[in-house]
Order: sequence, then C-alpha cells, then structure tokens
Amino acid sequence: MRKILLSSIFVLLLILPGQGLAQQASDTVAPERATGFTSAKRTETKRSMVAAANPLAAEAGREILARGGNAIDAMVAVQTVLGLVEPQSSGLGGGAFLVYYDAATQKLTTFDGRETAPMEATPKLFLDDQGQPLKFMDAVVGGRSVGTPGTVKLLHEVHQRLGKAEWASLFGPAEKLATEGFAVSPRLAGLIASEGDRLKKYEGPRGYFYDESGAPLKAGAILKNPAYAETLKTIASGGADAFYSGPIAEAIVKTVRDAEGNPGVLSLADFTNYRIKEREPVCVTYRALDICGMGPPSSGAVAVGQILGIVENFDLRGLGPQNPESWRLIGDAQRLAFADRERYLADPDFVPAPIKGLLTKDYLGTRAALLDGDKALAADAVKAGEPEWDHALLFGRGEALEMPSTSHFSIVDSEGNVISMTTTIESGFGSRLMTNGFLLNNELTDFSFKTHDGALPVANRVEPGKRPRSSMSPTIVMKDGKPLLAIGSPGGSQIIGYVAQALIAYIDWQMPVEEIVAQPHLINRFGTYDIEAGTTAEELAEPLKALGYEVKAGEMNSGLHAIEVTATGLAGSADPRREGAAVGE
Repeated sequence: MRKILLSSIFVLLLILPGQGLAQQASDTVAPERATGFTSAKRTETKRSMVAAANPLAAEAGREILARGGNAIDAMVAVQTVLGLVEPQSSGLGGGAFLVYYDAATQKLTTFDGRETAPMEATPKLFLDDQGQPLKFMDAVVGGRSVGTPGTVKLLHEVHQRLGKAEWASLFGPAEKLATEGFAVSPRLAGLIASEGDRLKKYEGPRGYFYDESGAPLKAGAILKNPAYAETLKTIASGGADAFYSGPIAEAIVKTVRDAEGNPGVLSLADFTNYRIKEREPVCVTYRALDICGMGPPSSGAVAVGQILGIVENFDLRGLGPQNPESWRLIGDAQRLAFADRERYLADPDFVPAPIKGLLTKDYLGTRAALLDGDKALAADAVKAGEPEWDHALLFGRGEALEMPSTSHFSIVDSEGNVISMTTTIESGFGSRLMTNGFLLNNELTDFSFKTHDGALPVANRVEPGKRPRSSMSPTIVMKDGKPLLAIGSPGGSQIIGYVAQALIAYIDWQMPVEEIVAQPHLINRFGTYDIEAGTTAEELAEPLKALGYEVKAGEMNSGLHAIEVTATGLAGSADPRREGAAVGE
C-alpha cells in the first residue's frame, strides 16, 4: 500500500500524556493529543496568507495563491494536503464548516459540509441490547460511527461557484506528496504510537501506519500513499460526482458495512442524497465588533456569542488576564452557555432552536446577572435558561462526547476574500477504518447516545439524515463591515472556550495574534476548571479554588490559526501546540 524509508533527519518532540475531554469521559479514552509546545511566531505579509496546522498544507495553499488562485482555490489545496499529512484530524472521509467573506459582494456566508446519519440509522444506534448507551470507544471503532462524508462535496460545490483556478489544477501539491512521499511528522508518529491496538484492528490502517514488523511508524519515515494519489486524480477529473457515486462510494459503503465486530448502516443512497447547505452566519456584536460564525448544526457561534454577550457586561479590560475575577466571569459564562447548548441546539433541519432568543441583549443580561456574586456559581444554579421562542418546543438534556481531534485553517487572498474553515473526522483517526487512501469519520458519535431525558426527547438524538451537533467555531470578526480577523481551532467541545478566550484576549486585552493563539488556556464547561498544565495558568489554580471551583491541570489540545487584517497588510500566527505555520506573499 505504501513504501517507507527512514529519513536521515527527524525531530524529537515530547509527547505528553492525554486527558479525557469531557467530565463523563473515561480515563481509558485516548483522543488526539497535544504534542509539545514551542513559541508562537508572527508572520507579516502584504497581499495574502495561509495559516494551517501543517507547514506542507500551508505551503500548498501559498503556492496556489502565488500563481493567481484565490482563497477558495487555496482551500482545496490545503484540505487535500491536510488529509494526507495530518490524516488523524481531517480528510476526504470527514466533514467541514466554512465561514466565507466574499470581497466582491462584501457579504458573509457559511457552508455546512457536516456529515449526515445514514437513512437506516435509528435513535437506538448507540444503545446496547439492554437499551443502555454503549461505551464511547466501543461505538467509535468500526462502521457504526461513520456518517456520510461532506468535505469533498463542500470543496467542489463552493469552488464551482466561487473558485478562480481550474479545479483539476488544485490537486498537484497533494498528489505529488502522496506519490513521492512525505516525512512522518513527530506529531503524527506520536499519535500513531499512542493508539495501542485500536489502529491495528482493521487491515487498512494496520498496513499503512505500521512498518513491516508491525511497529508504529517513527518520525522521519518517508510515507507514500499511492491509493490517495489515485483518489485525488479521480476527483480532479470527475469532481464530487466521482466521489459520491461509482467505485469510491462503493468502497466506502463496503468498508463500513463489512467492518468486523461493529458494522455500520451507510448506503449508496446516503451518498446520492447528500447535500451541502448554505446557511446565514450567526453574528453577535461585542465591543462594537461583529463576531460571525457557524450556526447550527454547529453550536460554535451561538455558544461563543453567548459567552461574549455575558462577559460584555463586565470590565474585562480593566480586570486583565491575570486576575482570577476575569476567569470567574469567563468560566461561569462558559458553563451557562453549555447548559443552553445542551438543551436547545441541534440540526436546525430537524430541531428548531431559539437562536435569536439565546443571543438577545436582554436574555444575556439576565444570564450575566447570575454572575453578580463573588464566588463560582453553585452547580444547581447552572442550568438552561428560558430564551424567547418564536415557537413552542422543549427538549431534554442529552449525552454526547466530542473528542479533541479536527483541524482549522484560515486564508486571506489578495482580493480580500477570507476563509475560516474547521474540518474534521471527529476522534483522532476517526472510526479507524480506511479505504482508497483516507480514513473514515466517526462523526455519528457526536450525537447524544441517550434518546430521551425522562419524558422529553433529546434534541441531538440520532435520526436518519440528521447532522450531529458540533462545537466547531470557524469565526470571522468584522469591523465596520470589513474583515478584521479570521480564527478557529480544533479541540472537541473545548473549541468554544479556545475561540472565546482568544477573542477576549484580542479585543479586551489587546494581545497580538501570536499571543492570542499561544496564551495559556483555562476552560470551564461543566463545573471543573480545566487549566493548561506547565503554563502560567497554573498560577491561577489556588485563587480559582478559593472562589469555589474544582481545578484540574492537564494538556490542552488547541490548534488556533489566526490571520489579522492590519493597516499595512496581514499578520498571522499558528498555535505552537501543533506543527502549523502561517505563510504568504
């Protein structure tokens, strides 16, 4: 399937032990992990820029822009290279959300390329024979968790509408790397090694990520993927139709349905029926700036908007980033946003949500009033609010666990077009199924495993054709109708906190881009304050405990990639927790 050579040079990078993402996650769950921490670098350019999680992907985008392509063209090149060199995070077998500013029309829009549940799926997909939810990793590994991929159709349809270069010309960088080989990065090598037997369960990954002796590939090994190169050639010549019908779709369906021990129910009809959805962006005004992002089925823009709308009632600038009071306000605002998220947000084509009500100044003012004390909110005070509805429905709380894999990239071209795109196969290495040179997603495990909360149905329950709720938060900040900042991150449900914190640092604390992507993380979703180990965030541990919080130090697996539009051009930076780069002209 591929040939391996050892490179003469490779970099050793510390692989830190992983922590579970959500409070209900078992210690045995091994998500995609953080892989060390370096200093963030600031890149300044005059005309265009790409910020992405891998230097090879960023360079592929830069190459397309340099030869006259636009941001949409570069998006295709970046994504196809990421799917090769960072396969554990995103790829052709996954889905994506795109927030896009079109300079010609001066309008923002979003594109929903989220995976969908198969038409044969039922709300009991993740229940065992006794009607109890499956253990998370038992549901992930195999075909049961695989949804209809959306990334390829998103790339093709958006390019057909907004691209500039010839479609077939955009696959060259990825095809060349797949054919000639690329050096396995320290991050990828460490993640393969951390997988244990899960990645070896099925033949495709076992033959690709391990050498002939069965040992995991090491950093510096030259990895070739001729099957991926052939897939790219097929898509380059045939467009999305070549992926959603014919041999590729048939191979995906067969791989899913024949997955030993945990088969899925994906069918060719699911590929035929799959559609990209263009949706209005969800925007909130914060400190006179418009913060715009992806609405449901992503909870990102709503939750980020709620956090910002709550803390806007307080003087964070005066308090500053070292003050425990700032983090009391930010942390409890996150907890309140997550309570609303769990109650109300899901695929809007199935579950109407009170989005306007959740983001009104009056509603967020009432939520902010809950923070008027001087201690952490008691657990029984953190519950979903009662926003104004334009219809009457009530849903229960669900149980869904999002793992911190995924990737984000930002692009600005010389015409002023701006892309903020978050892309995923969900858990690190997805379902651990592989075909045609790429991994398949496990996105269906983003649904709630519970179908009901008492007598109330859960909004994010599994239903045929439905898109699971996400936390992905690709964001574009607008000032006076013009783009100011493009940003986003991977990280499971922690994405919301990463992006909100970065925006507060940028707007309230006036940090430059290289600092907002690198600042220590403090995240509170469910009551426990997660703080980033080995950083100055640990200095806030005791003060936060004194405020009434349980505090837990651990690694924080963000991947913030930001580009700022400045008075003289562009400034960008890549999260030092990953291997990314910001490059341009």
